[in-house]
Formats: sequence, C-alpha cells, structure tokens
Amino acid sequence: MSVAAEKNTAIRTRGVTKSFGRGESAVKALKGVDFDAHCGELIMIVGPSGCGKTTFLSVLCGTMRADEGSIEVFGTDIVHLGTGTLTAFRGQNVGFIFQQFNLIPTWNIVENASVPLLINGASRRTAETAARTLLAEIGLGARLSAFPSQLSGGQQQRVAIARALIHEPRLLICDEPTASLDAASGRKVMELLKGTACRPDRCVVVVTHDSRIFHFADRIAEMEDGVMKSVHKPGEYNPQYV
Repeated sequence: MSVAAEKNTAIRTRGVTKSFGRGESAVKALKGVDFDAHCGELIMIVGPSGCGKTTFLSVLCGTMRADEGSIEVFGTDIVHLGTGTLTAFRGQNVGFIFQQFNLIPTWNIVENASVPLLINGASRRTAETAARTLLAEIGLGARLSAFPSQLSGGQQQRVAIARALIHEPRLLICDEPTASLDAASGRKVMELLKGTACRPDRCVVVVTHDSRIFHFADRIAEMEDGVMKSVHKPGEYNPQYV
C-alpha cells in the first residue's frame, strides 16, 4: 500500500515542475510544487493570475504531463502511467467543472450530462436515465428537454456539475466554477458541490479568485510564482488575490 493510501490522502505531489518552451525563452510555470489533499475535503487553491494554478490542475489530473516530480492520486502514481492507461484512469476517476461550462449547445441538458458515461462505454439509454435522475436531484427535473441557451448561468453550471458527477468520480477538479455567476448562483453551486461531491471517498479541488466562496473550503492553499506557499483554514486566511 502506498504512503498516500495509508494516510487517507487523496492527492500527494512532490517536486512537480512544468516548463513551456526551451532554452533561454522557457517559462517555468511550476517550480517544485508540494501539495496534499485529503479524502472527504474540499480544498481551494488561490493565488495571483499567472502563478501556475491552472497548469497545476492540468498536471494533477493528467491532461498535461509534468516535467519532473511525483503525483499520486488515490494511491496511483499517474506520472508513470502509459497514455492509454492514464486516459482510462482519468475517465473513471476524475470529473471536471470549468468556468465557461463547455456545454454542447445543440444537445439538451440530459444529453450534455450523459457524456462521461457514454465515453466510458455505457449505452445511451443507461447514460440518459442516470442523467435524468441526477439532474432531477439537483433541481432541474422540470427542464430536462431544455437546451443550454434556455437556461440561466446558474442552471448551466448545475448541468456542468451533473456532467462532472455522473460517472461518480473520486476526484472533482473545478477551475473558477463561480467566476461567471452572481453571488446567489455561486452560493447555490458551492452548496451543491459541498453537499453532493464531498464524501469520504472523494476529494474536491477548486481553483478560485472568488473570496465570496472561501468559507466553503476545508482548507485554502496559497500558490505564488509556481510553488505552493502556504495552507490555511478559511477563517485564518486573509485574501489577497481577488
């Protein structure tokens, strides 16, 4: 059993680096990131624009390869997984929520929420039945035939959350999930994430500049200039990056 599994650690990274470009023009986005996230928690990553937050999310979930360092996700060393194995691991274990929703405009919300199950090989009937059930649970049962353009921003984000949760991923990655929402919609989204996604066998990682939602975090990790600077309890954190 790995160290990460023994300590009930969902994520453990050590010395993670990532650069873009080569030679003297290379830009070092990550400069040796050490990071831990626990099962059952919602941890936020904050920091100024350009400090490496989104790049770190990308290497954390395997959509981008780190240059150096170790990354364990629920006890699996994803750094040394082959491309096909990594893709399968991500498809089974990781859900994504993006700032811009990324919904398919010509599909209704049931079809949009079904996508991860379809990718993982479920039949359309099975996937859409599961999507209808989940969408109803999060308050969209009366809008199942609606298209994204017919929904408010908060409702579209709920569809994005349903899509991220439909295959029951253990790791939920959220990149600025409330940045496009008003305060009330953002609060509802975070309540949904906190209540639906935070379970003992799951972990939620949220990158945000939105100080309105800091109190939903179990811990807040502050990133600066490509490294993880410090970790705080929400009540102890004095936000600088908003």
